[in-house]
Amino acid sequence: MAKTLLAFLFLLLALTSFGQKKFAISGTITDAATGEQLIGATVRIKELPQSGTATNSYGFYSIFAPEGNYTLLYTYTGYEPVVKQISLHKNEAINLPLKTRTDLKEVVISADRPNNDNIVSPQMGVEKLNMAQINQVPVLLGEKDILKTIALLPGIKSSGEGNTGFYVRGGASDQNLILLDEATVYNASHFFGFFSTFNSDAVKDVTLYKGGMPAEFGGRLSSVLDIKMNEGNNKDYTVQGGLGLISSRIKVEGPIVQDKGSFMISARRTYVDFFLKASSDSIVRGSSIYFYDLNAKANYHFDDKNAIYLSGYFGKDVLGLKGTFGTNWGNTTGTIRFNHVFNSRLFSNTSVIFSNYSYVVQSFLSNEDFKATSQINDVNLKEDLAYVMGDNHTLKFGFNVLHHDIAPGNISSSASSSFNNISVQKRYGFENAAYVSDEWKANNNLTFLYGVRLSGMFLLGPGTFNTYDDAGNVTSTKAFTSGQLVKSYVNLEPRFSASYTLNDANSFKFSYNRNTQNIHLLSNSTANTPTDLYVMSSNNIKPEIADQVSTGWFKNFKDNTYEFSAEVYYKWMQNQIDYKDGAQLLVNQDVESQLTYGSGRAYGLELFLKKKYGRFNGWIGYTLSKTERKFPQINDDHYYPATQDRTHDLSVVGIYQLNKRWSFSADFIYGTGNAVTYPTGKYNIGGLTTYSYSERNGYRLPSSNRLDIGATLEGKQHKKYHSSWTFGIYNVYAHRDPYSVTFRDSKTVPNTTEAVETSIFATLIPSVTWNFKF
Repeated sequence: MAKTLLAFLFLLLALTSFGQKKFAISGTITDAATGEQLIGATVRIKELPQSGTATNSYGFYSIFAPEGNYTLLYTYTGYEPVVKQISLHKNEAINLPLKTRTDLKEVVISADRPNNDNIVSPQMGVEKLNMAQINQVPVLLGEKDILKTIALLPGIKSSGEGNTGFYVRGGASDQNLILLDEATVYNASHFFGFFSTFNSDAVKDVTLYKGGMPAEFGGRLSSVLDIKMNEGNNKDYTVQGGLGLISSRIKVEGPIVQDKGSFMISARRTYVDFFLKASSDSIVRGSSIYFYDLNAKANYHFDDKNAIYLSGYFGKDVLGLKGTFGTNWGNTTGTIRFNHVFNSRLFSNTSVIFSNYSYVVQSFLSNEDFKATSQINDVNLKEDLAYVMGDNHTLKFGFNVLHHDIAPGNISSSASSSFNNISVQKRYGFENAAYVSDEWKANNNLTFLYGVRLSGMFLLGPGTFNTYDDAGNVTSTKAFTSGQLVKSYVNLEPRFSASYTLNDANSFKFSYNRNTQNIHLLSNSTANTPTDLYVMSSNNIKPEIADQVSTGWFKNFKDNTYEFSAEVYYKWMQNQIDYKDGAQLLVNQDVESQLTYGSGRAYGLELFLKKKYGRFNGWIGYTLSKTERKFPQINDDHYYPATQDRTHDLSVVGIYQLNKRWSFSADFIYGTGNAVTYPTGKYNIGGLTTYSYSERNGYRLPSSNRLDIGATLEGKQHKKYHSSWTFGIYNVYAHRDPYSVTFRDSKTVPNTTEAVETSIFATLIPSVTWNFKF
């Protein structure tokens, strides 16, 4: 398989030896006011209509043309376009700052470029959002939230009312790879999912891949959420933040060395616990309930070809009732990146990445005191290179070596406690990959994006490893020493996408991709919880595999002001994991005996209409889909709806800029109820009612719908100071969306059972936030 990758790479490199000699124009595009590198800015040559490129994730671009005189067009949404004349007789380096627009007519809150790139690009199933767009969407308690905004896009479904968890095209919540400056974030939620870990003040760019995944990404089946942090202002020092009803935030940024290096520090904290201290109840007064997060980033550009970046995230939730229990959980990430421009054709990014997720659960009750802990540590070395071979080929290739260190769980207790000390063995392993891909413009109408990823999982000792049969019984046991190979899996993951443009406003696209996953989440709940358990592929657990095909029609109209797309997809999944009925997952030394393995399938239609420019813009997204699972030990080995199966899913988002000071927004959602399992019978044992169940997920919760509205008032302009007010109402008409349904004996009608529906938000929730910057 490695030989296949090398042969593919050499074949593509050989293509550079053919064709007319051309010269390169390359450089970096930045924000003139802050020095921030602009991702996705467009560079075109007016005299060559089919030419064009976009800056990469680090603001770098490279474009080729024969010797001659040309007019270069530089554009980026929300910025003044730049026209530059050039006489091309050799390779040229042009670094260009762009200025933001100030005229109201051109206010744009979309990250997409003002052209038809969505038509000609072969990439399918990709959604881009910028912070201007996210900041306008009304959300719960006024907290700007990336994950809740993403859930308003087609093919993406929220895991529950107020929850930041999400499902993509039928995949489970753990099948989404969430990256913050290339570091994996395992639990991306605060406060049991009501808020995400991403402070919007610290975020620059958000890209979600839900189909046709580029070969440089891997490790998850359903999607990649790639989030880039702000780099900091290398021109001037600024302070900005906001005061809300339940939290406050602040960001400080400025130059380390003007025009060469900068820093950014952003922090956020809730203060519900401060109000608890005012309680007359001593238990409440001594309790804790808060979260905080801190984002930090610094960079330094040695010259035009070399730059280093350091970034980190630190976040924690603390929840506890005095004298009863306490729990805390959080993420820590760190990334060191080095960018090097070898020449106008070759660009490299080298990263060393650290990621940690851990939780602690404690009980302080007499005779029942204990402390349960778990954590996962990752260290990753990653190398990505981009080689522009000419107008028609852009080659990307690289590798990563990722080491996992997982401590599934430990329980420690006092000598008087009724709990025993338990220590589950640590697990160690490497998850490595190499990839190569090429974007090839075959002609004016046809573009291909194709490549392959070679991934491997290597489980290592030390430890004792059991092998289980289908009933969960141990069939063999073997001990391994430190570094000894226990089990390995190697998979080849082909990726292919193509676009065929009928004209400047219409295209058809097709994609196929295979993904594998070697880190698995074990959970008894429908949404992520702090105590969820992560395990690696092992001698019992095989890598999950998903194959997805999709095709679609893409159309722009009214000078690319509107975008429309219709995509259909089919995904089939192997080696899916579920728990057996009554499984015990927390701090279980034989947790793999509690699992069962099967397959899945998901298919659907996604419709998306988006208005990108002007005073009024927004989108309408609709998904018609089916998601099913099949396990030998569940439902008699017949397909049944997955918990996240939702037939209809509709979202409408509108944003209106009334004038320079006032803007208004609203969103409406409707969705079919999730699949649930209801009892089909009951019997009495010792005076207690016990329910019996048959078909898994054979019923539905009632459908959900909600309307949210928001408004932003910009303060009067001052030379060195600016402020604004953000107002919002979540759940305007106080609709009771169902969160769960439970069953109990009726208290009024003997011998009957009644269903009890629970809603998290049964009323409207107002919010107000004051924002400032100076």
